[in-house]
Amino acid sequence: MRVIAFNGSPRKDWNTAILLKHALQGAESQGAETNLYDYTYTGCLSCFKCKLKGGDSLGRCATRDDLRPLLGEAAESAALLVGSPIYFGSITGATKAFLERLLFPYLVYDQGHSSLFARKLPTGFIYATGANESRVREAGYTHGFQLLEGILQRTFGSSEYLVATDTYQFDDYTKYETSGFDVDGKKRRRQEVFPQDCRRAFDLGARLVRQPQTA
Repeated sequence: MRVIAFNGSPRKDWNTAILLKHALQGAESQGAETNLYDYTYTGCLSCFKCKLKGGDSLGRCATRDDLRPLLGEAAESAALLVGSPIYFGSITGATKAFLERLLFPYLVYDQGHSSLFARKLPTGFIYATGANESRVREAGYTHGFQLLEGILQRTFGSSEYLVATDTYQFDDYTKYETSGFDVDGKKRRRQEVFPQDCRRAFDLGARLVRQPQTA
């Protein structure tokens, strides 16, 4: 069973990558984590070739760049994982561009905004943020998480997400201006809570591969 994880963080071995690796372990996957920052690509170019009736690219992104083969792999996977840190309350630009290219070709401009994706593809999204739970709640981050979850569900038939909050951002906080953080509290969370987040990621991966692949 091939499960693909796309890491939308420029930090290739930090919180998001660690959580995705645990999710892949839970899925007992033959796939691997792919870091989007290793590739050169753009977001959707609004060419609409993916929606051209009778066109060669109906339901597929026509843009030819590094992302094109990855989109094919995602479509053929047994389950799909995406991870991103939260920058300014949202996913990274690399993740947003990837999702535009992944999702838009399947969207049909009919009354029900149906999907051209022919089967059910279980998807999971993992978010990592340095903000604590109260900040995530007060700033309305959850609305964005739920919005994207709904888009993934409409496109692929299934999606869920998890959020790791108040994550540890640096090996040595003394090197940076971080007076707005409770550094000792973050250290404790790294030791006590982040392992629980990793376990939740593991469980998410395990749930994804247990879901049926037919609509």
